[in-house]
Amino acid sequence: MAVTLRKYSPEPFFTEDYKKVRDFLIRINAERIYTSRMLWGAWEWAVTHQERDQNNLDRIGLWEDNGKLVAVATYECPLGEGYFMVDEDYSYLKHQLISYAKTNLQDKDGNLKLILPDGDYDFARAAREHGFRPTQKKDNDAALDINALQSYTLPDGFSFTSMAADDWNWYQCHRVIRRGFGNGERPNYDNETMIKRRRMFSSPMINPNLVVCVKAPDGNYVSHCTVWYRPGDFYCYVEPVATDPDYRMMGLGKAAVLEAVKRAGDLGAKQADVGSSQQFYYNIGFYPTHTLTQWELVMLR
Repeated sequence: MAVTLRKYSPEPFFTEDYKKVRDFLIRINAERIYTSRMLWGAWEWAVTHQERDQNNLDRIGLWEDNGKLVAVATYECPLGEGYFMVDEDYSYLKHQLISYAKTNLQDKDGNLKLILPDGDYDFARAAREHGFRPTQKKDNDAALDINALQSYTLPDGFSFTSMAADDWNWYQCHRVIRRGFGNGERPNYDNETMIKRRRMFSSPMINPNLVVCVKAPDGNYVSHCTVWYRPGDFYCYVEPVATDPDYRMMGLGKAAVLEAVKRAGDLGAKQADVGSSQQFYYNIGFYPTHTLTQWELVMLR
């Protein structure tokens, strides 16, 4: 039976198509990291992200072979970006994925950037043929060997907590993430905002014990790390990580990440992956693994 293309379901959040993409990502990364920029944990985080365009989900393209998902062309949060995941046995579809993205994933102003793995010549040739050109902008991925974790401690009076704790505080969780990402001294706590925050941690795949925060002596959460892990996988995925600016340079971010990663290691993970090239991650034991380049659509003369 020939491979067929269809649109993703327009309904948001945890639909059958959401599960189909998640299971596809689990399958094609089972033996090695193949789609480094879009592991299943990154997909989970994107599905409920408060900045995701939930009104254009049917722009996402799914390629199926007799019902088996073999390729995806998607955006992560806003339209205007293209991410591609392809079963290695269906590499010939890469030209179709680029063509599809050019038609379906542009934003309202006609802008589109593609995130393509360096060294994938099939994707590179297809992108050039469709009018895209590489830029100096890079996405980077890194990994950490869990059996070689650095030591870490918390200052006196600080402690770890997690979403599994009976006294988990959603307002504090929201506060540290917003402050950690530079979104103001006094984050909003209105009902709509807090509904969105809870939703971002509502994935059926989330392990509450792997949503870790560092609590200061005054009770404020001051550093945060979530790790996504599925029993049986050799890897876990780190996203998001945030530390309150008032509590940086104290080793709290390092402790939050390594504590969450250690907990995933206790469940069977051998490797932790993160989509970043920040020196912070390299300093605590991560090393670079994959590089991707942003390609932009240009007007050809």
